[in-house]
Amino acid sequence: MNTATPLTPSNPISWAKWLLLSASIIALDQWTKALIVSHYQLGDATPVTGFFNIVRAHNEGAAFSFLAGAGGWQRWLFTAIGIVAAVLITWMLKRHAGQRLFSLALALILGGALGNVIDRVWHGHVVDFLDVHFAFLSGLFYGGHFPAFNVADMAISAGAVGLILDEILRWRRSRQALA
Repeated sequence: MNTATPLTPSNPISWAKWLLLSASIIALDQWTKALIVSHYQLGDATPVTGFFNIVRAHNEGAAFSFLAGAGGWQRWLFTAIGIVAAVLITWMLKRHAGQRLFSLALALILGGALGNVIDRVWHGHVVDFLDVHFAFLSGLFYGGHFPAFNVADMAISAGAVGLILDEILRWRRSRQALA
């Protein structure tokens, strides 16, 4: 006899756990950014290894500073996109809470997106502080430094990988079912 609670949209506990994960990502992201803002001035850097620094950088644009110099309107565009995405992701989490990998990926993306939205509203830019650099990247990025990023960016990236993996696994299962 299976006494486990069914994972259905009508069971709020089934999808609330994903929202709790998102909230945890937001909290970790905001805490780390607050540490950086309180201890570093813009442009400060502390070398940690030969390829990794802690820095304080501000990004007024989106990924890879897309539209960073656009004059300020992009702040509200990216904030609106983040809020719309959050609403859509929350709806999807409620409908698909029982799909663990899919929901994990969505929860990571939700937490990361809202972490960066909070920065845009509060500061007018996103605070980045992780700087990875390798000489072989110098052809792609200035001085070999990959654009600085933060916990929210890592969560979004991990969530995107999770969505891709979930789709590959779903595709493989459907092909096996046809065989």
